[in-house]
Amino acid sequence: MTTFKSTHHTARKTIVVKLGGSTLEGLNEAFFSNFKKLQEQGYDMIITHGGGPAINRELEKQQVDSHTLNGIRVTNKDAMEIVQSTLIGKVNPKLVYELNNAGIPSIGLNGFDNFLLKAEFLDEGIYGLVGEVTKVNTDLLFTLIRNGIVPVIACVGINHEGQVLNINGDTVACSVALAVQANSLLLVTDVAGIRIDDEFQQLATPSQIERWIDEEQIYGGMIPKVRGALNVLNQGVPSVQIVNEHLIGTTIIREEQMR
Repeated sequence: MTTFKSTHHTARKTIVVKLGGSTLEGLNEAFFSNFKKLQEQGYDMIITHGGGPAINRELEKQQVDSHTLNGIRVTNKDAMEIVQSTLIGKVNPKLVYELNNAGIPSIGLNGFDNFLLKAEFLDEGIYGLVGEVTKVNTDLLFTLIRNGIVPVIACVGINHEGQVLNINGDTVACSVALAVQANSLLLVTDVAGIRIDDEFQQLATPSQIERWIDEEQIYGGMIPKVRGALNVLNQGVPSVQIVNEHLIGTTIIREEQMR
C-alpha cells in the first residue's frame, strides 16, 4: 500500500497550489501579488500545474487524436510525447519565468528530476499512458522550500521501467499535499469553485459533493478535483479550496465543521 506521509516537519506552514491550464494563460500582477502576500504571512509554497489548452493546441496542430474520460486525458504514445514536450518544454519554463520576474524565487521540476514523482499506470487498458502517483520525493521539495525557493512541478511522472506517464494535475497536487503534510491545498481553476443550480457554493461537505456527483451537477473535469479534495481532506489536510485566480471559491469542509 502506498503512503504519502512524511517524517519531515517544518515550522512554517505549507500551501500546495495547483494551477489549471486555462488559469495559467491569464495570470496577472494581482495574482502574483497574492502569492507574495501568502509568503510574507509565513507560508511556504509548492506549485503544481497542468497545461490543457497548450496541449490541445499542439495536439490539433500535429493532428493527434485525444479525448478525456471522467476528467482524465486518455493518452496514447503520440499524445504522451506532445504532453511531455509541452508541459516540460513550454508551459513550465514560462510559469517559472513569470514567478521569478514577479520576485518569487522559483525552479521548474517534473517527475524525472531526482525521481520526484514515481508513478504506475492508472489503468493502461482504459487511459493509456496515464499514471497515478505512488511516491513523492519530499526530501527534494523540503530542501528547496527551506531555501526560499518555490518548486514548480509539471504533472508528468515516471514508472519503475522509466516510462513517462501523464498524470492528472489535480491528482499530482493532492499527492504532493499529502506527502508534505500541507496545511492547505488550493486548486486554482477558471471558475470560482463548485457551481450548483447556477450558484457558486462558498462551502461544501463530502456528503453534499457525493450527492451532486450522483445528480450529475458535478461532472467532467470537476470530478477529479472534488474526488482528490475529499481524499486529501479525509487523510488529514486541514483545508482544501477550489478557487479562481483571485483565490475566491469553494471551501470543502467536513460535516462536523458545519455544526
